[in-house]
Amino acid sequence: MRNLTLLTDFYELTMMYGFMKTGLDKKQAIFDIFYRPTPHMNYAVACGLEQAIDYIENIKFTSEDIEYLRGLNTFGEDFFDRIKDFKFTGDIYAVPEGTIVFPYEPIMTIKAPLFEAQLLETTLLNILNHQTLIASKASRIVYAARGKGVMEFGLRRAQGPDAGYYGARAAMISGCVGTSNVLTGKELGVPVSGTHAHSWIMSFGDELTAFRNYAAIYPNSCVLLVDTYDTLKSGVPNAIKVFDELRLAGFEPVGIRLDSGDLAYLSKKARKMLDDAGYPNAKIIASGDIDEFVINSLNVQGAMIDTYGIGTKLITSHNNPSLGGVYKLAAIEENGRMVNRIKVSDTLEKVTNPGFKTVYRIYKDGKAAADLIALKDEVYDVTKPLTITHPLETWKKTTFVDYEMRELSVPIYLGGRLVYDRPSIDEIIAYAKRSIDELWEEYKRISNPHEYKVDLSDTLREEKRKLLSSSQDL
Repeated sequence: MRNLTLLTDFYELTMMYGFMKTGLDKKQAIFDIFYRPTPHMNYAVACGLEQAIDYIENIKFTSEDIEYLRGLNTFGEDFFDRIKDFKFTGDIYAVPEGTIVFPYEPIMTIKAPLFEAQLLETTLLNILNHQTLIASKASRIVYAARGKGVMEFGLRRAQGPDAGYYGARAAMISGCVGTSNVLTGKELGVPVSGTHAHSWIMSFGDELTAFRNYAAIYPNSCVLLVDTYDTLKSGVPNAIKVFDELRLAGFEPVGIRLDSGDLAYLSKKARKMLDDAGYPNAKIIASGDIDEFVINSLNVQGAMIDTYGIGTKLITSHNNPSLGGVYKLAAIEENGRMVNRIKVSDTLEKVTNPGFKTVYRIYKDGKAAADLIALKDEVYDVTKPLTITHPLETWKKTTFVDYEMRELSVPIYLGGRLVYDRPSIDEIIAYAKRSIDELWEEYKRISNPHEYKVDLSDTLREEKRKLLSSSQDL
């Protein structure tokens, strides 16, 4: 893991120095990472905790870093003395990777001296925002595919190597069955997949010769790209000829790939041609500017597609290129005790929730029914009815009886010590699948999903009201 200590905004360092000079640096503070409502995202899949841990474990201001900062003529030598042995000593709570989360719910909570907590802001947001965004997009695409395999093919269109690598990881967590990214496959042990490009076909004198050469090299895994010249008049008929030759040699073809054109029409025609030729088990793989909306349309049209290869629109989260994740102060130490803080804004969605918080998920009949953002020290008795109220439309209420509750956040660091048992990628993938399976179908709809219920506890709501009222006097 490379050292990401200086992968930060400059103002994080100037604030750290400012806290030192004003004597606030050792005060305990609580920060939350959460995301605000984001278009085309009815839920998010938390992702990036693994890299966040790697980052914290490897924070170190090297001598070269300090010399660079010294050359900026912004900080005093006392600052360099302080950061040369920097070590995180605080607590971190977070939801495990693969957890379904909703706006304003703390994905991660940091409790640490202000000097330390401030340094973490930019890097943690960089890590969690990107990976959660891609995991969430992948989840929607996988859901739209309705059990048909989705392969992540986005490396060449990702915004840089890290986005390609970690984006592929996030996509796998959210249910993709394979990736074209060989480095991700090697380091994570996940399946890699791919066929050939149009350049393979064009490198030979004719399409049939290209197909025959490819099949000769890969007789056990032959998938042929059939749209280089004419899908139905040339590509599929030539593929069938090669499949016949493969079968005579004792091999069965895997299938064909469509990468352009009217995928619904072409897939239905190609399916009939393959079936009539005796290849009902040959798969049809489709790629080419596909996302969850295209898949929904293809489903409606009865497209005969078995597997999707999705690149640009997944790896860049094409219709929603950023997650509105933020890092906000929720409490700070005053005279030896934690005092809650709130950010007030004329924009409603920018008003924060104060205090040291956690999130409880409420289950009814084995399904997630609502979430409750509560203060960390609140205790609930599931034998008593619990009423959830819409945060704005307060006449909308739901009362739960015979329900279960589960706290989503778990300890990651306590007193600067890593206490989290880091799961394998296979364990994260399985957990993410369970998490999405807990949601009722109406919450997962691609278009016009039902609004999932998220409420503040009565205690937290009252604390927020009091702080909002008192802020008018500041």
